[in-house]
Amino acid sequence: MTVRTPDPDPEEGRDPDDRPDPDDLPGVVPPVGPGWLSDIELEQVRERMPILYVEAVPVQVDGLGRVVSVGVLLRATPMGEMTRTLVSGRVLYGETLRDALFRHLEKDLGPMAFPQLPASPVPFHVAEYFPMPGVSAFTDDRQHAVALAYVVPVTGTCDPRQDALELTWMTPLEAASDQVAAEMEGGRGSLLRAALAAVGVLP
Repeated sequence: MTVRTPDPDPEEGRDPDDRPDPDDLPGVVPPVGPGWLSDIELEQVRERMPILYVEAVPVQVDGLGRVVSVGVLLRATPMGEMTRTLVSGRVLYGETLRDALFRHLEKDLGPMAFPQLPASPVPFHVAEYFPMPGVSAFTDDRQHAVALAYVVPVTGTCDPRQDALELTWMTPLEAASDQVAAEMEGGRGSLLRAALAAVGVLP
């Protein structure tokens, strides 16, 4: 999954379920290793430069490759509010986009989701997140981030992990509704609609 740098990785050989994710565990400082940043280091980087992310819209397709269901994650914010979101996470130093996509899909959907990664690394959309509203359709209070977004079919059984409470499968029309868009964090309702348009299920 993750491409290793020449430096030794103290996490190598450890169960991935026990490995802390730098995006989802605020306050936890992971062991020093290639590609991993402490909370302090990450905060310093976020104050100085954009952070690269990948985002994925999990879908189920029929025998002709047409999208029939769209998966949206349900999460609880630190304030206890329920919100919907997509598979998302940072690209680590030395990690390819394909490896980052696979890692975050497995982290959020479980090891039995069996995602079918795209043959091309070209995203359907590039989303720019800003800490200040009004610059783009997407906001992130923590940082300025650039996310490469992909539609990824999954063929297995999804069992959300980490901080995801559940994965809700919806029809494309349900996923594109104003109600779902209003429940999604950071303006991701726009990104979800762009994904559906990219695969031809929305005009």
